[in-house]
Amino acid sequence: MSKLLDEYRRKRSADRTPEPMGAGAARPGVFVVQKHSATRMHYDLRLEWDGVLKSWAVPRGPHPDPAEKRLAMQTEDHPVEYADFEGVIPDGEYGAGPMIVWDRGLWRPVGDPREGVRAGKLLFELKGFKLKGMWTLVRIKGETGKEWLLIKETGDGHVRRGVAEPYEDSSILSGLAVEELRERGKRAAGMRAHCEALKAPRRPVVGEDVQPMLAEPRSDPFDDRDWLFELKYDGFRSIVSRDGARPRIFYRRGADATAVFPDLARALLALPAERFIADGEIAVLDDTGRPVFQRLQKRALLTAPRDVERAAAELPATLFLFDLLAFEDFDLRPLALIERKKLLLQLVPAAGPIRAVDYVEGQGRALYASVRELGLEGIVAKRAQSAYRSGRFRDWQKIRIDRVGDFAVVGFTRAEGSRTGFGSVHVAVQNTEGLVYVGKVGGGFSEKELTSARAELEALRLDKPPCMGPLPGGRGHTWVQPKLVVEVRYKEITEDGLLRQPTFLRFRSDKAPAECIEPGAPPVTLLPREVPFSNLDKVFWPEEGYTKGDLIDYYRAVSPWLLPYLRDRPVVLTRYPDGIAGKSFFQKDAPDYVPAWVRTARVWSEEGSRD
Repeated sequence: MSKLLDEYRRKRSADRTPEPMGAGAARPGVFVVQKHSATRMHYDLRLEWDGVLKSWAVPRGPHPDPAEKRLAMQTEDHPVEYADFEGVIPDGEYGAGPMIVWDRGLWRPVGDPREGVRAGKLLFELKGFKLKGMWTLVRIKGETGKEWLLIKETGDGHVRRGVAEPYEDSSILSGLAVEELRERGKRAAGMRAHCEALKAPRRPVVGEDVQPMLAEPRSDPFDDRDWLFELKYDGFRSIVSRDGARPRIFYRRGADATAVFPDLARALLALPAERFIADGEIAVLDDTGRPVFQRLQKRALLTAPRDVERAAAELPATLFLFDLLAFEDFDLRPLALIERKKLLLQLVPAAGPIRAVDYVEGQGRALYASVRELGLEGIVAKRAQSAYRSGRFRDWQKIRIDRVGDFAVVGFTRAEGSRTGFGSVHVAVQNTEGLVYVGKVGGGFSEKELTSARAELEALRLDKPPCMGPLPGGRGHTWVQPKLVVEVRYKEITEDGLLRQPTFLRFRSDKAPAECIEPGAPPVTLLPREVPFSNLDKVFWPEEGYTKGDLIDYYRAVSPWLLPYLRDRPVVLTRYPDGIAGKSFFQKDAPDYVPAWVRTARVWSEEGSRD
């Protein structure tokens, strides 16, 4: 056990407190804020490094207004599994009283955190359910030497000024306020009374035996006041359950995924009900809140417990629940969907790793239009009065939004088995540097198209690929001059830049390969980008009196000579936020608030063993 936790253990009785004692798996990069009703109500900010949670007690809690500088008293290190602790510390124990997990997520220090603590200024970025953006801990003079200020940094899009209560105050795990934690059974009692009022039948339901209800495919959206419409998430369909201290997660076909998602299993145990079964979708979100299927697949392939826990910290999953099938000994499946959803909202927090799927009543076309504009998966329509039945029924209908694009053909693979012509075509898109490879397309071709296109492709053979990018290895690939264009339906472009689930639609003889522009590329514009600056009078060079505004004017003056050398090169920064004589730090990672029109790139770091 880590000696860093000696003070923590000395203050607690392991046989009396439910708090963890420090034998859990590593949770690199996790942060947690807990709201704690002890002698006085306060918040505890904890940041993981050196295998423990460095901790500060913040009496008034974090605030997104930079003018609200909050006192933060440094306390003893805590074990990393404390990031999951929510409960009541018994009377007579250190810190007696209820504590909730108010927020949790990932944190990233800017520069070396040890050096920051030594110097008395720790700058870091938070990616939580509530707290986001750049923050600073600054040491101040005090009687104990443990006094700090927690301050929100400006310029990241997450500043909120003049708001008295900027954050929802309940737990992200249980949905309970800290005052409700001692009587958490009241939430379940209210749900029990609701089930009795609805005359839900009492009979046992076993989660692993439940077969999910499936939606019929539909091509067009519609409006109907008797239907509910919700987002279709790009993830793994799952039936989840809790029976006392035993959480379970099952994929759609029945495989047990509980060990794959320990973060969600722990979150199921925090919900304010001892027994329930629910239906939903597991997803891994990017920094904008969009599901990224490729990230979810990375997690699903891991088996070693250490790798699984590390991925749970670095790629946290979200469980989107859209139906409650059983609660205690009530079978809710015969009830109307709208009633099951009302019960679900009583069980699930407003924010956190487990969330209830929002829905709209009647307005399917408007939701579909919004989802299409956002580039999401699609929508699901459900009859509001429908019961839950295993199998595929028209009471649920899914309306997918596929993407369609034009791609230059740059090669083909040989046909195998009984297939004629070719196996698939290699395709590419045009960007500012030329053609970039985006994958291969094999489905959707007719026999006639396979034969006729093969003859055209043979006449265009090349000795080497006409495109850039990660290219497929092995044998059986033939490269061709980019003369043909195909229209393709696909689900998304993966993080690796490849088409996911592509299907050929038709050849485009009316379109040139140069017109096959990279999907999602911003339109060309000649208008200047506006970038707001703050504190232009801040002095950066005290001896000369030069300010931040002077530096910006200098960059503008030298840009005609400087920019040609910087073009198409990743840029790293050495930042001096307090001027040339102040503390500096090296920054390579682009923060979440970087403008969408700024190009970013993934670069492998040998020292950090990460992108």
